[in-house]
Amino acid sequence: MTRNGLTYKDAGVDIDAGEALVERIAPAARATRRPGADADLGGFGGLFDLKAAGFRDPVLVASTDGVGTKLKIAIETGIFSGIGQDLVAMCVNDIVVQGAEPLFFLDYYASGKLNVDDAAVVIEGIARACKDSGCALIGGETAEMPGLYAQGDFDLAGFAVGAAERGAILPRTAEMVAGDVLIGVESSGVHSNGFSLVRRVVEDAKLAFDAPAPFARELRLGEALLRPTKLYVKSALEAMRAGGVKGFAHITGGGITENLPRALPEGLDAQIDLSSWRPLPVFGWLSKSAGIAEREMLRTFNCGIGLIAVAAADAAGRVIDAFGDCGERSMRIGTLVAGKGDAKVIYTGTLKL
Repeated sequence: MTRNGLTYKDAGVDIDAGEALVERIAPAARATRRPGADADLGGFGGLFDLKAAGFRDPVLVASTDGVGTKLKIAIETGIFSGIGQDLVAMCVNDIVVQGAEPLFFLDYYASGKLNVDDAAVVIEGIARACKDSGCALIGGETAEMPGLYAQGDFDLAGFAVGAAERGAILPRTAEMVAGDVLIGVESSGVHSNGFSLVRRVVEDAKLAFDAPAPFARELRLGEALLRPTKLYVKSALEAMRAGGVKGFAHITGGGITENLPRALPEGLDAQIDLSSWRPLPVFGWLSKSAGIAEREMLRTFNCGIGLIAVAAADAAGRVIDAFGDCGERSMRIGTLVAGKGDAKVIYTGTLKL
């Protein structure tokens, strides 16, 4: 006997919920339109017109990333408003440090069972961050995969493309010399890296995410840890316009130790004075509550510096002013010095944890 009437929804996939989500997020996506991106969501692919965006001889720069286990805290607390910005920032910050302007973004949201309200909050956050970064949200994918994700879990990935005129790509390592100044731009917190260790520290301290944060008593711990990653696009572009910027490093997983050398040539090292800034209290709490050594902090977390610019010595002041004009606090944290072989970071002083 043949059984009739089975539907996709019976198997756990609700097409109507997916369509409802697209309808709900459409206004937010439309708000991210910019020259070169005028189409609505719903096509099979996102379109972007480089000529309409004003480029003459562009080189494309692409980046993809996720939010990592920071999502586990968002899921546990039900706080989803900043996760979309985390996703966008991890991609567009990597693009702007190459000297490129982010142009468009696509997202991928996957869950076992789609919760339209939660997904809409996340994707609306993605759209806001795209708008703040001057890039268009031109498409994405929402996947419902019962059996692959635990109840209530979901995952996020993002993909961004930017462009720069040929010859404007950073870093310009051939121009870097000993004496160039390293300018650190403050982070907003842990950003989106090192959260497997953060979650272990919270677990070992036997703290609940709805308890007051030990380092910010006015906030719940979950709220404080979920502060979104800073978007450095507008400020970095302004710093480039000021002149004298030879390179940038986005300080993500691996911290200053692993990320800064990626922007430097052989034969030059970065000498960093750790006493030149005061990390946010969250980093002191992580270090002291779990006994994390300073060098481990520096190769795991951003430790309060989310972006580093390499600038000519005579341009450092105006680069710092450019960041300040965009509301970012920045400071001289070191210089380039002569070295041997692959670039490395040399630390002096001690973090003010």
